[in-house]
Amino acid sequence: MPFSKGLRALVAAAIALAATPAFAQDAPRIDGADTAFMIVATALVLMMTLPGLALFYSGMVRKKNVLATMAQSLIATAVVSLLWIAIAYSLAFSGEGAYIGDTARVLLSGVGIDTVSPLAKTIPEALFMVYQMTFAVITCALVGGSVAERMKFSAFILFCVVWLFIVYVPSAHWVWGGGFLQKMGLLDFAGGTVVHINAGVAGLVCALALGNRVGFGRENLSPFDLSLAVVGTGLLWVGWFGFNGGSALGANSRAVFAIVSTHLAACAGALMWSGLEWVQRGKPSVLGVISGAVAGLGTITPASGYILPWHGVVIGLIAGAVCYWFCTVAKHKFQYDDTLDVFGVHGVGGIMGTLMAGVFATRAITASGSDPGVAGLLEGDAHQLVVQALGVGVTIVWCVIGTLISLKVVSLFTGLRVDNDDEREGLDIALHGEALHQ
Repeated sequence: MPFSKGLRALVAAAIALAATPAFAQDAPRIDGADTAFMIVATALVLMMTLPGLALFYSGMVRKKNVLATMAQSLIATAVVSLLWIAIAYSLAFSGEGAYIGDTARVLLSGVGIDTVSPLAKTIPEALFMVYQMTFAVITCALVGGSVAERMKFSAFILFCVVWLFIVYVPSAHWVWGGGFLQKMGLLDFAGGTVVHINAGVAGLVCALALGNRVGFGRENLSPFDLSLAVVGTGLLWVGWFGFNGGSALGANSRAVFAIVSTHLAACAGALMWSGLEWVQRGKPSVLGVISGAVAGLGTITPASGYILPWHGVVIGLIAGAVCYWFCTVAKHKFQYDDTLDVFGVHGVGGIMGTLMAGVFATRAITASGSDPGVAGLLEGDAHQLVVQALGVGVTIVWCVIGTLISLKVVSLFTGLRVDNDDEREGLDIALHGEALHQ
């Protein structure tokens, strides 16, 4: 009898031991490899704003506005980061509301050292929070490119505060935080709607509201130092591996495929843009190469985690051609002064990329376990393209309305634009009391 009891106890212990790994595998837990990968991805995305975007933008403005343009990226990073931790993260990524989150995570309430993100179940929630913060930062900073050389610094700061809550936070919740667009099935892997359409459309609205720069279309407004822009492009290009690859939220095969398609799209976009410029103007410019690369990067973003690598080449080629047309033909035809072509590159790229996610999405990438995955138009599912188009439309409409409201609120406290004398003197001295090579 004692032997029998001992045998039963041994068998029970063996069964429990065998069952434990399966239980642990299903339960949310912090994975060291995924955490390390996401720490690197977060650093890469922050690098995209500082110094990547700061150098990219400042190299394409005139010498008298270089520091002021850099200052926009700097201040966007500081302001948005603090607001994100205070309340924006909670509103975007907590709760189950269709349109906005709740205040459960205000000041990171409830986020402990071992708290696992409910949306990324193998990394600490604090890491998921700061990764998403870098997306909010660069989106606000991107808008600054449309109003460079003429928007007041104080107005830009207030705009970042208001626009973050009116436009970015709701959009992030709709698409990634459990909102109605996510439930509808919208595919946006890394920010075609949330980042690029929002930044591009907001930039265009701001540029139209402020009006053209003094001398636009009459004076030489050519870039001061394209070498800065080239260095900035390189930092953006590498940082995009964290932007798109990190959106897999773990060190896995989807992250690898996203990185590969991202790189190929940038290469294809650069070649297409410079090739068209070579044919039309007889010479390929350095500005054309870097513009095409960024167009390819922005356009591949929403589709990068749902497609095969060769799709990235096709999307990059399309991006290079269409964005080139918007930034050269359309911009001059309609005479709008989007200083650094934020709408032509990011807005148009985000629209195209979101739609093309509905064309090229393949079950070979999206399927997992018993989930059959999502197919796009090429695999016979036209419905997904309809969902993508609805997502694009909703994002554009809300961004236009929200940006106009934001500008109106800012105008109640300060003027939006510097006066003509300050603009001619240069914003480095007029707004910051500093200048290059004094």
